[in-house]
Amino acid sequence: MSIKLYGMPLSNYYNMVKAVLIEKGLEFEEILVKPNQDEDYLAQSPMGKVPCIETEQGFLTEAGVIIDYIDALGEGPAFYPTDAFAKAKVQELIRYLELYIELPARRLFGEVFFDRPASDEEKAAVKALLEKGFAALAKLAKFDPYIAGAEISYADFYFRYSVSLATIVCKKALDWDAFNEVPHIKQLLALMDERASVQRTIADQA
Repeated sequence: MSIKLYGMPLSNYYNMVKAVLIEKGLEFEEILVKPNQDEDYLAQSPMGKVPCIETEQGFLTEAGVIIDYIDALGEGPAFYPTDAFAKAKVQELIRYLELYIELPARRLFGEVFFDRPASDEEKAAVKALLEKGFAALAKLAKFDPYIAGAEISYADFYFRYSVSLATIVCKKALDWDAFNEVPHIKQLLALMDERASVQRTIADQA
């Protein structure tokens, strides 16, 4: 099977999908493209977002959908548990990472990465949301040593590429050292950074 991965190494979701493709041992071609509203690209990714993938059957967008498609191909190691409830708990963790950590942190990406200062009110609102998000995640996660327990799962890849950015936002925009202060973040990020797939995405960002 031939897969083309569209996006850029500055995108955490692009890197997340890329790492999963590497972990699965699937062959893929990288097509470097920034988010845009060009008609040709909108025909592939209707919101103009990255990543998207091209398969023999057509295009797919949204990182979560792409990862579930890759999983359904049945190639390489399994990163979902076979038990239905255990799988749902992994998916629950993914949603919490997306909705309650990634999404609030993204509100300050303009200040941190694009020189567009946020108001003090916006920063206070984001910090409150992130504090609540990290507290909620702590109630669900096991960190034993992976987020869902003893075995690595897709939730760990979401954690690596979402929480790492959130801690940068916390440090630069909120003067909050969440990387060291929130339990388990530093340890799980270090564990994930030992993986060859993650190391490759980091090297390719340089």
